[in-house]
Amino acid sequence: MKNVQRSVLGILLVLCACTFATAESSVWKAQNKDSIIYLGGTFHILRDSDFPLPSEFEKAYQASDRVAFETDMSAIQDPSTQQKILAKSMYSDGSTLASHLSPKAYKQLKSFCDANGVPLQALSKFKPGLVMTTLALLELTKLEVHHKGVDAFFYEQAQKDHKTINALESVDDQIDFLVSMADGMEDDFVLRSIEEMRSMSDFFEKMATAWRKGDVGSLEELMVSDLKKQQPLLYQRLIVDRNRSWLPFIDAQRKSPRPIFILVGAAHLVGPDGLIAELKKRGYRVNKL
Repeated sequence: MKNVQRSVLGILLVLCACTFATAESSVWKAQNKDSIIYLGGTFHILRDSDFPLPSEFEKAYQASDRVAFETDMSAIQDPSTQQKILAKSMYSDGSTLASHLSPKAYKQLKSFCDANGVPLQALSKFKPGLVMTTLALLELTKLEVHHKGVDAFFYEQAQKDHKTINALESVDDQIDFLVSMADGMEDDFVLRSIEEMRSMSDFFEKMATAWRKGDVGSLEELMVSDLKKQQPLLYQRLIVDRNRSWLPFIDAQRKSPRPIFILVGAAHLVGPDGLIAELKKRGYRVNKL
């Protein structure tokens, strides 16, 4: 991977998978005494052709009485949540995006928007986190990446099957991250995002292959390593802090004899600060499913 923004796009959007047969996938089984925790690395949006999902996901789901997601899936799908995102993503002091970017960064952003038929003026009151995520989603749509992802798929299944559903963090927590993730590094965030969106197709295929195969080394390289090296503050906010906030809930599952399937973005599972490494430190036996 050449720069940090690949990590940002990979983690936030957790890009979709290509369809190709494999003996492994991004699903792990963690055991501690009699407790069993399944961990699935997810992609939040997929193509129609990416279904059915790798069989390991279905195996973990069927073996579990409970399912946990990063956030409250019911609330995230509520239209009022989208309104809240827009409201919190707007500058409250009357300033605009242009006043928070250098002339160089704003010029490149405008050029990118013009080339892609996006009226930047319509986004002028919003912070970089929302603006760049919106543009990235538009780029993914060109690759026919627009279907519901792993999380939404299993949320619907869990509802139908009347399984217990849990959330690791609130919708407000996720909104606050989206709104503030570029704070203090607006120029770098925008410029790197633009650079990576210009090669989205190539990066997409690499991410897709690594995710589908459960290639831990490639997932760590694509999603974690450069982010940690080049943007330690963002890495701390994005990976470390959130993983630490989730661990008490995850570790508490050792007290339950009922298996649980925990679905989070794949970047949260791999690397030295990933949930897999943390559970191993706590004495869990962790193996690829």
